[in-house]
Amino acid sequence: MLDEFKEETIVNKVGGRFKLSSLIQKRLVQLNRGARPLVETQSNDTMQIVISEILNNKIFLDNSGNVAVSADDTPDLESIIDDAGPGLDDL
Repeated sequence: MLDEFKEETIVNKVGGRFKLSSLIQKRLVQLNRGARPLVETQSNDTMQIVISEILNNKIFLDNSGNVAVSADDTPDLESIIDDAGPGLDDL
């Protein structure tokens, strides 16, 4: 198990275990479809990338339950969204 899940910090940051699970699953789909990571890591492990993005406040679930990107330092939001591949509704 990843060390980040041993503490409640990441669960509280997202707003609960269900939201955390949903955010992780949706972001993993985006990364596996070719979306660019929003953080620089030494690891190519997509799960570790998602955890880093959450802990660095780069992604969150919006009110409709979709992955949203923090706009505070995002240089080109449209290119990030375009890289995410088809949405889950398109499956």
